[in-house]
Amino acid sequence: MTHTADRIIQRNAVQVLGDREKPVLMFGHGYGCGQTMWHRVIQPFLETHCVVLFDYVGSGRSDLSAYDRSRYDSLHGYATDVVEVIDSLGLSGITFVGHSVSGMIGALAAIERPDAFAQLVLVGASPRYVDDPTEYAGGFSREDVDQLLDAIDSNYLGWAESMAPALMGTPDRPELADELHSHFAGTNVDVAKQFARVTFLSDMRRYLPLVTTPTLIVQSPNDFIAPLPVGEYLRDHLAGSELKVLEFNGHYAHVSSPDELVSCIASVA
Repeated sequence: MTHTADRIIQRNAVQVLGDREKPVLMFGHGYGCGQTMWHRVIQPFLETHCVVLFDYVGSGRSDLSAYDRSRYDSLHGYATDVVEVIDSLGLSGITFVGHSVSGMIGALAAIERPDAFAQLVLVGASPRYVDDPTEYAGGFSREDVDQLLDAIDSNYLGWAESMAPALMGTPDRPELADELHSHFAGTNVDVAKQFARVTFLSDMRRYLPLVTTPTLIVQSPNDFIAPLPVGEYLRDHLAGSELKVLEFNGHYAHVSSPDELVSCIASVA
C-alpha cells in the first residue's frame, strides 16, 4: 500500500474485516454517527464477506485534521472520499449499504465508478428533504428545515439530546435512543453544523437517472426523516430498483431492526 493509500485509510479510519477474497460489503453511516453504529448488522457477514467500515471525516475515529470546509461543502466531497477508499484498497464487486445521507453519497460514488459497484442498498435514504410543491414530497417544508438548522446551529448538543428519541422511534427501548445520542454527542460540533446544511439542503434528484447499479431501497413505514413517498420516488426514478418496506419504526433499521435488515442485505449481496 502506498503512502497516499495509507493516508486515506487513516483519514477515514477504515477497517477491513474478514477475507478480502470474498464478496465485499461496504457500510456507510448516517449523519452524526460513525461506523460502530453497524455493529448489530455486520456480525452475520464476517465469515461470508469482506466487510469494510469507515468514518466520514469529522465523524467517529476519522482524522479531524483532514476536514476541509470547501471539500465537504457538498455530498460530492464525501463521495470522492468513498471512491478514494475503494481505490486504496483495490475493491470491486462492492455491495454498498448506505444509511440516510450515505445512500446518496453511495449513489454518487457509484455514478463516478460504476465498475466498482455490484449493488446499492439504501436504508432510509432521501434525494431531497425539502418538499417541492409541484412534484415532490420530501417530508419537510423549507421553513421546517430552516428551523432544524437553526436549532443545530444554536445548540447542537441540546438538539441531539431532544431529537434522538424521536429519530430512533422506539419509546419502549430508550437505550437505543441513548446510543444514538452518544454518537451525536461524539461528533465534532462544527462539522455537524456544516454537514447538517449539506445534508438537509441537498437535492440529488437529477443524479438518480445516472445510477446504473442495481439498488435495493429499504424503508420504514413510519420514518419522518425519509417518509414512505420518498422511497417510492426513489423506486420510480432509479432504474432496476426494488423497494422493501420493513416493519420497524424510526430512521435506524440497523439499530432497531437489525435481523430484518440483515435478511435484506443477504438477499442481494
